[in-house]
Amino acid sequence: MANKYTSIGGQALIEGIMMKSPEKTALAVRLPDKSIDITYLNGKSIRERFKILRIPIIRGVAGFIESMVQGYKAMMMSADKSGFTELEEEESGKPKSGEENKSSPLMSIIMVIATVLGVALAVILFMLLPRLAVSGLSLITGAEFTPVVRSSIEQLLKLAIFVAYVWAVSFMKDIKRVFMYHGAEHKTIFCYEKGLPLTVENVRAQRRFHPRCGTSFMILMILISIIFSTIVQMIFPGVYDAAWLWVAVKILLIPIVCGAGFEVLKLCGRYDNTATRIISAPGLWLQRITTREPDNGMIEVAIAALKACEPKVPDVDRSVDIAAPAGAEAGIAESSGEETPEAAVSAEAEAQTDEEKSE
Repeated sequence: MANKYTSIGGQALIEGIMMKSPEKTALAVRLPDKSIDITYLNGKSIRERFKILRIPIIRGVAGFIESMVQGYKAMMMSADKSGFTELEEEESGKPKSGEENKSSPLMSIIMVIATVLGVALAVILFMLLPRLAVSGLSLITGAEFTPVVRSSIEQLLKLAIFVAYVWAVSFMKDIKRVFMYHGAEHKTIFCYEKGLPLTVENVRAQRRFHPRCGTSFMILMILISIIFSTIVQMIFPGVYDAAWLWVAVKILLIPIVCGAGFEVLKLCGRYDNTATRIISAPGLWLQRITTREPDNGMIEVAIAALKACEPKVPDVDRSVDIAAPAGAEAGIAESSGEETPEAAVSAEAEAQTDEEKSE
């Protein structure tokens, strides 16, 4: 019996989308010539290679780290393939590929510094600032907050900072387009799960808010952090008094919170009931910011990405695809990994394939 939900997940990129199934991971990127490039990322998941990383909680930490690494790699590949990198170099006056090797040591240093500053800013904004704000509020009001109240105030401040940041960057032109691709990704997965032909018209009709989105994972991490922070304060009452010690404890709690968040999100994706809908609700609300209605070209890219990563035996009912003409995917050339030649398929050919399937 087919499942109600697919295990396929995705990530919006720069002018593209990455889709991942248990069998393969595929990137679909809109090239400057308006064709769609399909690239496959090779290699088994780290959780497949090491059994210990399949244990609940631990698998969530491993999956989060792996997703971050793979997501960054895919984002850089999409920026390069879409021509975004060259455009940035032209606008900033940076050296192009012919001069790149000369400046690579300097660029590496700059990237390291930028990464360190980014981590430091995240620690200050999401860990130190909320801690200091709670202390300041306690000083002003003269009230002694309980561990539960302290943790709740801290996490609400984190949530407010996170939402404000996402809302602010959503107005940037390039980020807005990424959020539009994000909407296309969700709509395409919904269409796939419903067993409908993957056409632009069918995909456009779907909702763009998905309960198993990474946005929901971020919200879950913040909410679950309240529970673990409260437990730590109740076991070690004095740990909260030293601001930097508390920040260090919060950093050490990140893997546990990530693992727990992964398991909760997995449950929400497996079941549809009142409890899971309540848990998913905050993430769905935030998706009103992190997803936008896509245009037809973005939907074509999302369809191409999903078709490229679809497993040989679909995990949802795709009987509609049985009637698809043999060789319908022949127009899509495939590449594997970062070093292989690019593969391109025209958006017109992809749209024609979709029309044939819908018939």
